[in-house]
Amino acid sequence: MLFGMVCALGAAVCFGTATVWQAMAARAAADGTGGDAALLLRAVREWRYLAGLGLDGLGFLFQIAALRSVPIYAVGAALASSLAVTAVVAARLLRVRLSRTEWAAVAVVCAGLAMLGLAAGTEGEESGPPALPWVMLGAAGGVLLLGLAGRRLTGRGRALVLGLGAGCGFGVVEVAVRLIDSLAPSELLTDPAVYALLLGGGAAFLLLTSALQRGSVTTATAGIVIGETIGPALVGVVWLGDRTREGLGWLVVLGFAVAVAGALALARFGEAPAAAPAAERAGA
Repeated sequence: MLFGMVCALGAAVCFGTATVWQAMAARAAADGTGGDAALLLRAVREWRYLAGLGLDGLGFLFQIAALRSVPIYAVGAALASSLAVTAVVAARLLRVRLSRTEWAAVAVVCAGLAMLGLAAGTEGEESGPPALPWVMLGAAGGVLLLGLAGRRLTGRGRALVLGLGAGCGFGVVEVAVRLIDSLAPSELLTDPAVYALLLGGGAAFLLLTSALQRGSVTTATAGIVIGETIGPALVGVVWLGDRTREGLGWLVVLGFAVAVAGALALARFGEAPAAAPAAERAGA
């Protein structure tokens, strides 16, 4: 149990720190000319961008280890807390000023995670109904369709729908990791949960990119937090046997709600805030 929570928090630290480093690299690359392809080529030459990608990969490994050890609801809330990590790291590296409300939100996230750590039980041992992997594969396809519909919208509606779709895609990944029973290549090739993981993850990144290109970062990130926490948590409790410690179900519900609420309050850090003045960046 302790190992799983440490892995979940490790994933949050990796993802949250990677966001800031990649934002710093992208801003440095934006000083040149050319289109998106040229911007990407300049960004990948920045050590901070590459370090951010490395942290994303390490965070995903931590996430997998956590999902195989503790309930999905605990992992989902911990991953949402990566926004608190981003806020704190951005305050240090990007000279971003956090308001008292935002510092309070960071504390609220920490309090919620502490409650989850105290009350969460062990990972459920049930495999769910036989059709569940196929349902997850269908849900991943539904994420793509939601993305096509969301792209036709404008303003906050577009950002919310695409962000919610991206969150659902990440949620599919969380559930699919739990449904994969064997790592033998012959079984992986025939396991629908593997394809649900790949399709859900790919669709989530596509929708996330589209949501952040045009629309409110805060709105999109709020949709992601909701999509990647509530649905997977319910699947874990209803079908996969995730439980709480005896008599502490109320504390899990409270901790989950508090952690997610704190993350939503920090939603603007889904993408690192506007850059500090050049003189300050030079001194960073």
